[in-house]
Amino acid sequence: MPKWSFLVSVLLGLMSTVAVSMRFELQSGGTKCISDDIKTNAMTVGKYSVISPNEDVPIPDSSKLTVRVSSPHGNTYHNADNVDSGNFAFTAAESGDYTACFWAPEQKPPGSVTVEFEWRSGVSSKDWSKVAKKGQIEIMEYELKKLYDTVISIHDEMFYLREREEEMQQLNRSTNAKMATFSILSLGVCLSVAGLQLWHLRAFFERKKLL
Repeated sequence: MPKWSFLVSVLLGLMSTVAVSMRFELQSGGTKCISDDIKTNAMTVGKYSVISPNEDVPIPDSSKLTVRVSSPHGNTYHNADNVDSGNFAFTAAESGDYTACFWAPEQKPPGSVTVEFEWRSGVSSKDWSKVAKKGQIEIMEYELKKLYDTVISIHDEMFYLREREEEMQQLNRSTNAKMATFSILSLGVCLSVAGLQLWHLRAFFERKKLL
């Protein structure tokens, strides 16, 4: 395989996967939601934890979170109350924006909670080092398996994008048809009103014997 072709495959593979790793501040009583566009049958894993300012001191209940991960249609895939860490894993049953929301409890005096969150989907959700260690496979076989899974992910992503494009085209066609119908109806109403006005004026002038 030419070197440039291999590089293109790797770049496309990286583009077809999603990996979100962040650290953010959550004010007491506040909420933060993070969305990720995931296609059907894609594997998704995530983990989160509250960062303690002092490692020797346990995290108090006032700094613990409520976490909920939901699908585009509102189905709950993960729900946890009063936790300082956790993880989730699921296979998406529907395409669209999946949302992970974090709620911090009220504190007096008001404070903030530092949260570390990592969310991976697609090929990036698989721990390939564990796969290689468990199977005792050779390095080349390991790389080929990883590349094969990347190609499959690219293939699925292309079909997903094609479906989204067809949906957008259907929406455009439907919108254009509705606009054309609306324009014709509007023109018909305007012509009808104009005709009625002319008829009324003609009748009025005839009654006044001006015509």
